[in-house]
Amino acid sequence: MSPDATPNPYADPLVFGQRMQILRQRRGLTREQLGGLTARSASWVKAVETGRLKTPTLPLILRIAEVLRVRDLSDLTGDQHMQTSLFAGPGHPRLAAVQAAVNALPLDSREAPPAAHLQARLARAWQARHSAPNHREVVGVLLPELIRDAQAAVRQAEMLADRKAAQAALAEVYALAQFFAAYQPDPALLWRLADRGMTAAQDAEDPHAIGVAAWLLAQAHRDSGPAHLDAADTVTHEVLAHLEPLLPDAEDDVRAITGALVFEAGYTAARRGETGLAWSYWDQARTMAKALPSSYYHRVTSFSQAVMGAHAVTVAVELHAGGESARQAARAEASSIPSRPRRARHRIEQARAYHLDGQPDVALATLAQAHVAAPETVQYNGFAKRIVLEEAEAKSPARRRRASELAQRIGLLTA
Repeated sequence: MSPDATPNPYADPLVFGQRMQILRQRRGLTREQLGGLTARSASWVKAVETGRLKTPTLPLILRIAEVLRVRDLSDLTGDQHMQTSLFAGPGHPRLAAVQAAVNALPLDSREAPPAAHLQARLARAWQARHSAPNHREVVGVLLPELIRDAQAAVRQAEMLADRKAAQAALAEVYALAQFFAAYQPDPALLWRLADRGMTAAQDAEDPHAIGVAAWLLAQAHRDSGPAHLDAADTVTHEVLAHLEPLLPDAEDDVRAITGALVFEAGYTAARRGETGLAWSYWDQARTMAKALPSSYYHRVTSFSQAVMGAHAVTVAVELHAGGESARQAARAEASSIPSRPRRARHRIEQARAYHLDGQPDVALATLAQAHVAAPETVQYNGFAKRIVLEEAEAKSPARRRRASELAQRIGLLTA
């Protein structure tokens, strides 16, 4: 390696502190920011990076890995015996088929299905995603043909109105595919889907489709790290400015996606540590949810009255407010959420809240409930895996055993 080249933490024999510094800089974080997000000082971060302090303990390494969004602990530690995937799942068996459908040039001569048939299949796919514990497996089976047929519908539409309707359906198929691709070891696929989804939605000139595409794109930016929070905000607020004038005469789906985007603005604010702004957006979103029918449930975003308690837990956890997050977790009822993967995600957020509040046994019990609801959700969630790994090193033998048993059930120990 040239002495002027940037070291590669994935290839070069670097010590922990050097790896942490390179990964921190690639995420666009200052030492003050990394210190604040790990409950440490900037001087502590500098001391670790310069080698004046030794490698931290495993619980703190896991926290740093969470903040830096590293894929494997070995990327941070350099220890190839610690190749445990955190924020990327193991790669689903159906991933290759979905990749092939997305990457193929849509030039085949297949006959497009009738629009009503395509919509019915798409509705069944969403229903299957919300009801199946192995939702990635179910969706992964359906996606390749859905993608090809939706693309064919766009190509073969003769009337402008039909073409726009087909573009809206294609945008929603890409949205479903993004749920499948999330946290899998192909981030380029996720970004390709997000970009194509937004393009299809804009071509459709459909407010609801544009809102859904923006909701997913904002999440992709936010989950890419602190350096991308401004991009997430830009997407969210530009689309909100487009949707809000339409609300007086809008249908429930448009009002719901607008409320979901308002909450996304609060989520991003919480990720920044902006407490007042985060709760203000949450309160606005709650007001919008209350204006929807009590039984309404948005099939893409889960926005509804039932999910606002879960959103409150997420805000408190992202703000690292231990006591408040635990109070919100105890208050928010998971059983009212009809979607199994969303219910499991809420259980994971509750577990984060209890763990942050110093209740590790409750956190593990809550993660076990999440695993019952939707095992694949836990398997692909970095926050859940971090808690399990940390408690597998606990001083309490009983807690270590419970964490190890849960790690085996979610396949973490075989990574």
